[in-house]
Amino acid sequence: MKPMMILAAAGVALTLAACDSKEAQNVEDAYDNRADAIDNQADQLEQASDHMNGAAEDRAENAVDRLENRADAVRNMGDEKADAIDAAK
Repeated sequence: MKPMMILAAAGVALTLAACDSKEAQNVEDAYDNRADAIDNQADQLEQASDHMNGAAEDRAENAVDRLENRADAVRNMGDEKADAIDAAK
């Protein structure tokens, strides 16, 4: 049963992706690229925090969380802008 659910979810995702206009997809891709760059910064900081201890490690981990939240917000903003472009057509 689980493989069927995965296939169904993938089918829905592909169907929704096909609804995006080229312009909307370009906007979404641009925001995804920005979010990926932020995620990369978070990954680098997380690796650096592995060599820290105490308060420095805590501050670094908090900064990683903030970066990851920012990346999620950028992705969501891109999705919303792409949806708005499609809705306007």
